[in-house]
Formats: sequence, C-alpha cells, structure tokens
Amino acid sequence: MNNLFYPINLFSDWFVYNLLKINPSNTFSGVLRFFVYDYLKIIILLIIITHLMSLIRHYLPIKKFRNFLLNHKLYGMDYFLASGFGAITPFCSCSSIPLFIGLIQAKIPIGVTFSFLITSPLINEVAIALFIGLFGWKITILYIAAGILIGVIGGIILQKLKMEKYIINLEETNQCSCCNKKIILTPQQVITKIVAEAFNIVKKVLPYITLGVGLGAFIHGYVPQGFFEQYLQQWGIWGVPIAVIVAVPLYSNASGIIPIIQSLITKGVPIGTGLAFMMSTVGLSLPEAMILKKILKWPLLATFFGIVTAGIILIGYLFNWII
Repeated sequence: MNNLFYPINLFSDWFVYNLLKINPSNTFSGVLRFFVYDYLKIIILLIIITHLMSLIRHYLPIKKFRNFLLNHKLYGMDYFLASGFGAITPFCSCSSIPLFIGLIQAKIPIGVTFSFLITSPLINEVAIALFIGLFGWKITILYIAAGILIGVIGGIILQKLKMEKYIINLEETNQCSCCNKKIILTPQQVITKIVAEAFNIVKKVLPYITLGVGLGAFIHGYVPQGFFEQYLQQWGIWGVPIAVIVAVPLYSNASGIIPIIQSLITKGVPIGTGLAFMMSTVGLSLPEAMILKKILKWPLLATFFGIVTAGIILIGYLFNWII
C-alpha cells in the first residue's frame, strides 16, 4: 500500500521542502507535509471509491433490492444483504431514513430494516476511502466487517424482541431524488450520471476532509507522543465506554472525524477506543435520534440505540485486544 502512494510521498517532499523551501527541521514543515500527503492520498482514493460505489448503486436501486427481499426466502442471509446494502447507500443526509421508511412500508421484517439502518451511517464510501488511506487495507476490512456484524446482530435481536408495535403508522413518504424510479439510460448517460454523483459526494465532503486532515496534522505535529495515552491510562477498562458516551453529542460525519482519530491513535490512543469514538460520532448522533422519534416510539428507539451502543463498545474492546 505504501508503494502505491510513493508518487504522492515524493510530491509532498518536493512541495514542502523544494517548492516552498521550508526547513525540514522546522516543526511546521512536518505538519504541512503530513497535511499535503494525507489530503492528496484521501482525495484520490475517495474519487476512485465513490465512482465504484455509484456504479454499484446504479445497478442495485432500492426498488430492485426491496423486491428481491420480498420475493426470496433467504434463511437469515437477508440480514447480511441489508447490512451490505446499508454500506453502499449514498453519502447524503436524505438517504438512510427515507430508504429505511421504504423498507418498512414494503412490510420487510423489522430486523432486516434495522440491519440496514444500523450499518448505513457506520460504513460508506467516504469512510472506506479514509480508512484505506489512513490505516491500510487490513484495518479497513476489519472495520467493514465490524460495522456489518453490528448491523446483522442488532437486526436479529430487534427481530426476536418483536417490537413492530412501536413503529408509528407511516403514510407514503416522499423520498429524495436518489430513491426515485430509475429511468432507462444509454451507456453514455450512465457514465455521466455516475461521474456526476461521485464528484457531488466528493464536493460535499471536501470541507470536512480539509478540516479533519488539518486538525489531524496539527495534533500530529504539536501534541507530544503519548500525551493522550497518559490520560487514558487513568480510565483503564472504562476508556472505550467513556469514548462512546463523549462522542454521542459530538455529531459529525466520517470525513471530518476519521483523520483526527488517525492522529490521536499515532499519539497513543488505542485503536479500538478511537474506532469506538468515531463509530459513535457517526452512528449514534442526537440529530438522527430526533428524526427517528417521528417514526419510532420511545421503547423501540431506546432499544435501537442501546443495541448499537453495546455493539460499538464490544467492537472497541475487540480491536484493542487484537491490534
């Protein structure tokens, strides 16, 4: 993986040390080089992965996915499919909950619909691109597996609890443009649509990535090694749940929080604790709870958040143990 980014590494050195002529012994030069290298690496990966995911979404729209779930007996595999579908949903605020409502209206089992809803904010093309760029393929694969596992197990538990009565009766809900009936397009139109959607996603998250990488570069250059580790040691085994609790009100998306988490990990924060903080920030937000309150009654809403919280905490401990 490092060899793949060797040209970016060379460019970062040339840009900072030769073009800008900043002394390598200067702390700021290291901060700037960190920013340039990570920023370019993330943007390139993001462009590639958003195009790939847009292509997949074009051939697997919500209507086709919904009909497949309704017309096939999948013997438990529907939870995995719903979680996988959640992982490829568009990175836009209008997508997850309208699609969730559409699955409910189609009378798809409650556990399957929640498998989709749990995984959707945790895993998306932006998060995958960031994880590959900052942590490499191995941790990215573990992260994807962890997110899908939480979705599958959470959906199964909610199905077993039989909480359908706590879903508020829904009328037909207008869905966003990404959920509309697909029009037959020519190959050229398909390519144009995919490119436009991919670059629209990149454009939306670019400010968050810029801010996140910038803060990450500052932490990388100016925060002493082991600074956070010193304080986390005082928390002991409570570090993961405390990170989850602290993260809930700090609503953000993956593009802003993951670069910061990467710098925190290099400064001594255990990777499982950092991952739990990130997953809680994007998957347990208060704005999401307020929106879902219009759809779910309190017992189901509290159970949903409780299951996701427990799953994230367990994943945090697991990553701290194996890595």
